[in-house]
Amino acid sequence: MSMRWLGVCLLAWCLQWAAASDRSVGARQGHGFAFEDWVAHTFFPTARQGGYTDKWDIPAHANLEHGGIAVNPKATQFRQPVGLGDALRQYDIAEPFLLVLGYWEKRGDTRTWVKAYVRRIEPEEWRALWHPIQREDLARLDAVIKDRRLSPEDARQKAQEIKARPPFTEAVMTVNPKIDSKTQRRLQCSLSYAKVVSHLGMTPEPDTIPQVFGIPVPQSW
Repeated sequence: MSMRWLGVCLLAWCLQWAAASDRSVGARQGHGFAFEDWVAHTFFPTARQGGYTDKWDIPAHANLEHGGIAVNPKATQFRQPVGLGDALRQYDIAEPFLLVLGYWEKRGDTRTWVKAYVRRIEPEEWRALWHPIQREDLARLDAVIKDRRLSPEDARQKAQEIKARPPFTEAVMTVNPKIDSKTQRRLQCSLSYAKVVSHLGMTPEPDTIPQVFGIPVPQSW
């Protein structure tokens, strides 16, 4: 086999692997979006479809039957961290809200919802999850991530070095620098499954029937 033909075969394999990986990521994200859309359409039909920069997925004025406070629905794989979005916007939350979590599990070729959790979050306990991180700490890290004078590799390295030191290592909330080789440069945040259990009171076991406000989460849409 010639070196040229070997190179062509290797390139084809890499492209197939990348496509499969993209489809897998897209399927996971799509499953999460489906849960969030189901929560919005089922319980908060007056909420408009929000954008990435919106403060809340479901604003307080659309929550007519469940406390009149903003709602933040999120979904992820069972026992995995749940992504909460932009770190600075999340840090700035200073009002009560409903956190609605959905967890799915991959069984064979299907993804099955195995747990749902709804929790009212008060501003004081939300701030405690960030302690001892201050907004200035997040702003400095965010500035490094978005510094276009740095290559993606250098920005990623510097961001990880900062993240690996206090105050970030001492907080319950995890910050997640998102830097790729194209245009993405964001600072997001997440809560691990164990932290949701230990700090927000969720039981660790899967539910017999995952429910939100007494309505079972559909296994397919």
